[in-house]
Amino acid sequence: MTDNITDIDTLIIGAGQAGIAMSEHLTSQEVPHLILEKKRIAEAWRSGRWDSLVANGPAWHDRFPGMNFPQKDQNIFVPKEEVADYFNAYVEKFNLPVQTGVEVLRVNRNLGTSGFTVETSQGTFNTQRIVSATGPFQIPVIPAIAPDIADLYQIHSAKYRNPEQLPEGGVLVIGAGSSGVQIADELQRAGKKVYLSVGPHDRPPRHYRGRDFVWWLGVLGLWDTAATEPGKEHVTIAVSGAHGGTTIDFRELAQQGLNLVGRTESFDNGVVRFRDDLTANIYAGDDNYLSLLDQADQYIERNGLDFPEEPQAREFLADPECMTNPILELDLKQSGITTIIWATGYATDYSWLKVDAFDENNQPKHHRGISTEPGVYFLGLPWLSRRGSSFIWGVWHDAKYIADQILIQRQYQQYNNEV
Repeated sequence: MTDNITDIDTLIIGAGQAGIAMSEHLTSQEVPHLILEKKRIAEAWRSGRWDSLVANGPAWHDRFPGMNFPQKDQNIFVPKEEVADYFNAYVEKFNLPVQTGVEVLRVNRNLGTSGFTVETSQGTFNTQRIVSATGPFQIPVIPAIAPDIADLYQIHSAKYRNPEQLPEGGVLVIGAGSSGVQIADELQRAGKKVYLSVGPHDRPPRHYRGRDFVWWLGVLGLWDTAATEPGKEHVTIAVSGAHGGTTIDFRELAQQGLNLVGRTESFDNGVVRFRDDLTANIYAGDDNYLSLLDQADQYIERNGLDFPEEPQAREFLADPECMTNPILELDLKQSGITTIIWATGYATDYSWLKVDAFDENNQPKHHRGISTEPGVYFLGLPWLSRRGSSFIWGVWHDAKYIADQILIQRQYQQYNNEV
């Protein structure tokens, strides 16, 4: 820490996709600002995910409007390292002001004057505005039911890298969103005996009638859904760009050799118990899948489009035995399970932000990222303004809205200073 205080109009905390998008818009509006990043640009893409991860959307879609991925084929699903390279190149192209290796320790509102004092590992800043672009994936969450068994290897999906890091033996993967399904599939293909605990989920088709599901969500207006449906706040999306992009089919995974079980309920003396809800969860995912096919068919007919028929998309494999005769408990040792991977999501950490912008559960209070604390903004959170808010292209549009609000506030401040 130094005694010097740097004055800057707006500070953006975090140089991931949200912070970079925010900086681009502020740069175009000539708002003096700085991005502070405690690690590297787009660090989560490099070190916060497993080795084989690719983007869940094709290159033509999962990007910012100002720059394509360098690949000739824009339909590919870009590997994670190349996604990080893309954001680094974006920073260079638009000459965005990023300072890496700077950790924000504390933010306090100034007393008797406007703005905030920001204490960092590299000095103190005085700023009029704070944009928290730290995203939703900050603290990996492992539920309290996790067993305390000395010889059982347990990690969160954030720490998983590849099959070689795991000990010999079977694996229980808990959580069947995009991460859990892809990790379970990779481990099974690597020769591991894998159990996958499946909860409620949406299951869109990867492709249908010649178009990727991201295109369908776009033309159907589903990316712009403005709020979550009641009861679906924690429903995950089972979708993957792995293997060139395929629809997640739990029946096919079971046929492939994955052992599917319901939601994990408890552990007791080395025995794990599952809810009897596997079939219901898969059927509900089927309903979600078929609903999107129906909407796509209606769109094609309504617009007179000559898209290829795909009747086989509505054909399902027979229910596997794990659905007709579900496993409700497993003795971990007898089943040969030596590893549990918890694909159970993340919590946010705003302990550094000492402002009145949070509810009783320490979640941000905001409307489209505009906080209840004047001068504080949030960006990159799921459902910030719409369904697409936490996706690469969606965060860019959310950032534009927030940048416009910042510009409006700057104009009011400028008038006040001139009077």
